[in-house]
Amino acid sequence: MTGTVLDHEQYAPAQLTFLANRLSVSANALYREKFGVGVTEWRIMALLAAQAPIPAARICQVLGMDKGPVSRCLAGMEQAGHVRVKPDRADARRRPVALTGPGRRLHDRIIKLELAREEKLLTGLKPAERKSLLNLLTRMRANLATLNQ
Repeated sequence: MTGTVLDHEQYAPAQLTFLANRLSVSANALYREKFGVGVTEWRIMALLAAQAPIPAARICQVLGMDKGPVSRCLAGMEQAGHVRVKPDRADARRRPVALTGPGRRLHDRIIKLELAREEKLLTGLKPAERKSLLNLLTRMRANLATLNQ
């Protein structure tokens, strides 16, 4: 057999995908067990805690998710009382989303666990290395728009 093959240990997309998948799967199981929500709900809560009220389209944009899963997740979160969605008086098509009181309290419980998970993930990295890692990831994220050109 001839041709080029990937060395998955040296191929950045493979390493990032593996890391992201393992983080998501473990977080999803942990959050479902401890809090009754999954990782998608958590990601939405974390965004809403920082930026609400915002429309679902903004949630999709920031989280890099498709509209369908976000809409279904928001519907479940609204039914559970974690978010409120209400039409904008100026534009009925726009429906800003915000955390409710119970949603904010749940966020505040989960974030403690999430920050502890981050600390474990970054164990062994010096502060300068952590800063460099985040800088590199931010720069790589900016390059995403060029991948399919």
